Amino acid sequence: MKYRNSPDLPEDKICLTDGGLETVLVFEHGIDLPEFASFTLFKREDGEQLFRDYLQPYIDLAVELKSAFQLVDCGWRANPAWGQKLGMNQNQLETVIRDSIGLMKSLREENETPDSPMPIIGCIGPRGDGYIPGEMMTAAEATEYHHTQIGILSDTVADAVTAMTLSYPGEAIGIIEAARACHMPVTISFTVETDGRLPNGEPLAEAIDKCDSETGDYATGYMINCAHPTHFAETFRGGGDWINRIRGIRANASTMSHEELDQSETLDRGTPQNLASEMAELLDVAPGIQIIGGCCGTDFEHIREIAAAVLEKKRK
Repeated sequence: MKYRNSPDLPEDKICLTDGGLETVLVFEHGIDLPEFASFTLFKREDGEQLFRDYLQPYIDLAVELKSAFQLVDCGWRANPAWGQKLGMNQNQLETVIRDSIGLMKSLREENETPDSPMPIIGCIGPRGDGYIPGEMMTAAEATEYHHTQIGILSDTVADAVTAMTLSYPGEAIGIIEAARACHMPVTISFTVETDGRLPNGEPLAEAIDKCDSETGDYATGYMINCAHPTHFAETFRGGGDWINRIRGIRANASTMSHEELDQSETLDRGTPQNLASEMAELLDVAPGIQIIGGCCGTDFEHIREIAAAVLEKKRK
């Protein structure tokens, strides 16, 4: 696991993240997030404090457990197409990105300990919806498109970038190449449907192999986010060398499909204990998993249960 300005993590150490930031803000706090863009909170006078209050319990848990913690910024929607939908120009987006990373820097300075390193991660999101590939870019187009945001992050204290909720390999390859051009470590996080395949229908193993073969294994590793473990557990059990490239999981609380989640007007939190057990079981087939966290529907209770279950599994 490569970071620019933070130590690499020993293989036996886990690295926690937070849960589903956007769904917590919308469903648990009643906060309106236009286009599901959490960075819009920076327009609010109390926005920074809301982020601090949201992240602090997770940080405290990591310190208590002596685990690492990824301080992931709120830049998932901070790219040109989504900025345009939100009425923001490039200068405004750059200010938001720098402010978000600045907040992560403050939180690290206030909370990091020798036993709990806290790398700062710039979050990259897809140009499109994430659940639906839509108009897919070529790798070259994606490199050009995402270079601006990654370039801004490379000029901050961010230690790495993670591209979240990607739905097809072309965009992933472009992001990897943009990160290479900016000398930034990068992790690619795909989302999958209930059958374990990417939203474009491609098998996960083929997508990862394609990314590695076309970029010379530049990515630090791969993750899955915005899917429930039951959606991809069988895919993992199928085995293959690609499994060794899986470094993290940020799981949904719900077993519902993306389409069902999109149409739901209520939050499905699932059962935190069951999700924790299912996450821990993944280590039997993907022992390289270190980054542990949540996505849609998960909150602090889920991450606390998942951390306990994964740590118990690693001790065995």
